Amino acid sequence: MAEVSVLIPTYNRLTALAVTLTSLSLQTFKDFSVIISDQSENNEINTNPSLQTIYRILESYGCDLHVIRHLPKKGIAEQRQFLLAQSKSIYSLFLDDDLFLEPFVVSNLFQAIKEEKCGYVGQAVIGLSYKDDYRPYQEQIEFWQSKVKPEKIDYNSVEWQRYKLHNAANIYHIQKKLNITPKNQKKYKISWVGGCTMYDTKKLISTGGFSFWKKLPENHCGEDVLAQMRVMRKYGGCGLIPSGVYHQELPTTIFNREINAPEVLK
Repeated sequence: MAEVSVLIPTYNRLTALAVTLTSLSLQTFKDFSVIISDQSENNEINTNPSLQTIYRILESYGCDLHVIRHLPKKGIAEQRQFLLAQSKSIYSLFLDDDLFLEPFVVSNLFQAIKEEKCGYVGQAVIGLSYKDDYRPYQEQIEFWQSKVKPEKIDYNSVEWQRYKLHNAANIYHIQKKLNITPKNQKKYKISWVGGCTMYDTKKLISTGGFSFWKKLPENHCGEDVLAQMRVMRKYGGCGLIPSGVYHQELPTTIFNREINAPEVLK
């Protein structure tokens, strides 16, 4: 059994998924399996030659890879809960289907969560098109000086404003300015961190995971935020800098964002 299950929900992103999986194949840490939940409108994910090649490369490294056609669509929270139910690993890495990971990412996430024994750790997603967009007013960062501890962060509280750290390329600018490298990574305080988040599987399940999907309409957003708020309250969570995670900057596939899980469910 792999130490980490990489869980990827996907919808109509064949090319982006290929890039994401290619970056996974380049990771220095290899002890992971990959589970993909596909809700695309066609079945190209199982027939596309480029994707098939990447599947084979991952499998040649000993990666156990499963692509599951998961329909009908019932919303992103339900899709994440479905993926969580497939994980048999100690740690579950939820990964969006439109990212690129530098080779150190999974290794550093794994190292940090083992050190801290907290609920989750994450690396913020960087939009490199913003690399020349400097926002010093959003670059206030608070490093953990002790072990990561539980925090109760309410939606729209003062601590909630930490989310601005993850806008645009703020994290990228901070790590460059402070000369933080993968070998001297630091843990910092967050409100939440999306896109690339590694959980202690049992701790995520113990706080309900994404089972709240039943209380939401199909069209919603913020499901990862709500799950992390609940895990953080009981077990703690942190961000890792430097981040080696880059957004491919595609349009969202969740178009209706009127229902925000942390607002309606608390």
